[in-house]
Amino acid sequence: MGRRIQGEGSVYQRKDGRWVAVITSEEGKKKFSYCKTQKEALKELQLATQAKMQGTLITTKDQKLSEFLTSWLTDTAQPILRDKTYIRYCELVRLHIIPILGKVTLQKITPQHLQRLYKTKREEGYAPQTILHIHRFLHRAFNDAVKWNLMPRNVCNLIEGPRVPKKEMQVLSHEQAHSFLEAAQGDPLETLYILALSTGMRQGELLGLQWKDIHFDNGTLQVKRKIARISNKGFVFSEPKTAKSRRNITLTATALESLKQHRRKQHEQRLAVGPEWEEYDLVFCNMLGRPIEVGNMTRRSFRPILKKAGLPIIRFHDLRHSCASLLLSLGVHPKVVQELLGHSQISITLDTYSHVLPSLQAEAAQRLDTLLSFRQQRHQS
Repeated sequence: MGRRIQGEGSVYQRKDGRWVAVITSEEGKKKFSYCKTQKEALKELQLATQAKMQGTLITTKDQKLSEFLTSWLTDTAQPILRDKTYIRYCELVRLHIIPILGKVTLQKITPQHLQRLYKTKREEGYAPQTILHIHRFLHRAFNDAVKWNLMPRNVCNLIEGPRVPKKEMQVLSHEQAHSFLEAAQGDPLETLYILALSTGMRQGELLGLQWKDIHFDNGTLQVKRKIARISNKGFVFSEPKTAKSRRNITLTATALESLKQHRRKQHEQRLAVGPEWEEYDLVFCNMLGRPIEVGNMTRRSFRPILKKAGLPIIRFHDLRHSCASLLLSLGVHPKVVQELLGHSQISITLDTYSHVLPSLQAEAAQRLDTLLSFRQQRHQS
């Protein structure tokens, strides 16, 4: 006969000596907890009773975190994620989460477990951004666990995510941009840098650009894809980052002329290589027509040009930031800049390039002051 506690569930001892706490959910399903001592069983029953009163009682069979995340990655995440994201998720689970929390059962994960995980990663010297990726990944996976009634609540909501210091953006000034392009003259990838600074396209979008995307008749190009090197898969073409990333861009006269010259040179290179040429229709490729290795491009072309121009070492992505900052400083409307960059919302553009806004506000105030002063003088005369 089980021992009753306030009419909720029971605790009893099995023939093998283990103690069992059992409670029935509102749906009529029983939840069993197996313990070594009567005291532990009574504690489990108390927790189960509280969960039932709060509507968070889980009656499904518990599983280790490692088991859940492994099946979640394969069955839920892989079919809907981009290859690069899926591989990054797998690395987070394999390298960071399972070694520390893999044996903890899903229903017993607490905020303290996550805090310990993040603290360990900090002590191991991992960057705040990496720890934030772990937190966001777990939040996404635990959301599904809660929906499937495998967890009572998403414990990620009970703690603050790791804070990542905002990196100060490195952008080229008007003079620096001019010096950079001067230093790039004659480089095989000169046209790539002209496009980067005049269109603000992402590196993967530029390297995935094909000649069929360039419309020389009306001076535009279409961003339809991006390219990235994926572990164990090589180069992979994929859709742009968001729906807004698929966009048409009007080219500057300089960019258009540079593209024409680049096409002629590439045609000559194709003829020189002969049958060894691999046709991908890429605008920017290596000497055999294959996709460009980003590491090689950075070491052999991009950084040497920065050094030749006497500029600080920046990332290729900073050319995109430089393009946006230069346009905003010239008074181009943020909405136009948003569309050029392919941001999904104008708020992203305004937040990312807020460093340019104070100077724009100062200029606007000056113009307004001039206008109002002129009207006041006219009224007085």
